[in-house]
Amino acid sequence: MAPVRLDMDRLIDDRRTRIIVCCGSGGVGKTTAAAAIGLRAAERGRQACVLTVDPARRLAQSMGLTSLDNTPREVDGVDTGGGGSLHAMMLDMKRTFDEIVEAHSDPDRAAQILANPFYQSLSSSFAGTQEYMAMEKLGQLRRADEWDLIVVDTPPSRSALDFLDAPQRLGRFLDGRLIRLLTAPAKTGMSAMRVLNAGFAMMTGALTRILGAQVLKDAQTFVTAFDTMFGGFRERAEATYRLLQAPGTAFLVVAAPEPDALREASYFVERLDAERMPLAGLILNRIHTSQAGRLSAARSLAAAETLETQDRPNEAGSDAPRNTIAIAALRMHAERMHLSKRERRLAEHFTSAHPAIPVAEVIAQPEDVHDLAGLRVVGTILSRPGS
Repeated sequence: MAPVRLDMDRLIDDRRTRIIVCCGSGGVGKTTAAAAIGLRAAERGRQACVLTVDPARRLAQSMGLTSLDNTPREVDGVDTGGGGSLHAMMLDMKRTFDEIVEAHSDPDRAAQILANPFYQSLSSSFAGTQEYMAMEKLGQLRRADEWDLIVVDTPPSRSALDFLDAPQRLGRFLDGRLIRLLTAPAKTGMSAMRVLNAGFAMMTGALTRILGAQVLKDAQTFVTAFDTMFGGFRERAEATYRLLQAPGTAFLVVAAPEPDALREASYFVERLDAERMPLAGLILNRIHTSQAGRLSAARSLAAAETLETQDRPNEAGSDAPRNTIAIAALRMHAERMHLSKRERRLAEHFTSAHPAIPVAEVIAQPEDVHDLAGLRVVGTILSRPGS
């Protein structure tokens, strides 16, 4: 049974669709897909913004921008005749964290937090910070209500769905024993502190040996200054999580016709279903096609062998006309036919396991997409009814 066709134009033309999240394993073309969807939506009248949290710079390059940063920038060269526009930005994890501190604390306390070495390390490299900040930035963009469609390009690999865990992970961190310990001196009264002093001294002594006295002091100073902001972090993360579950959000799983990528796609599909996230469909990228009416792989190889035989020197020693180019072309065609058949078999295995998921296929392009023209081609293919 043929898979259900993903109607991309219907998805992006539906004004109720406010967020599209492209997820999938690394190297399958999520960045290109997100940019192509954003461009097509803009040229069909949407006020679109593409947010990439992929550390690669390919999104900026494909949109003709020298760089992207934490501020949405308008993309030139977009056909705005339909009233749409396109902005793009790349998540700056640390800058987003800094913006939150500045927005939710007074100037003196913000300066104290931003200068704290523990905070600087946390905001730059703490596990899960990028995914949480992606949630923050998405929430900020949605609350700004400046764009009626936000397209999110998620990080590569299985961590592409880690942003779904960000609220819970952050909550575990903020409610963890270490945080409670570090805030205990500030929250506990003097009489109680005298009672707890011996145990606290033993614990901090152990932490000092592990972390070092200065690191522990920096951590305590940070937690004390940051304590009033913890609840706001959790609340905003949970609000964005609910936003991802809302009817106005659509998840697109992007995969290549390769075993590992399609296994990851199945994982994403199952995880999204478990989290009750609205899955719109699968984009199967870089498909190799075989043209009907052409030689089969077997006949193509047989023809190549015949030409090779003709190319061998005859008994008189004279060379027959060389057919090197034709032989190479026939063998290349046979390889493409085998590849197409293998990819089709892999795709059918996925669609048979997930028959209700709409699929859009994008044929492999002759070269990497690096400009708006290339993105338009991909967008057109995505929206082609019979592709």
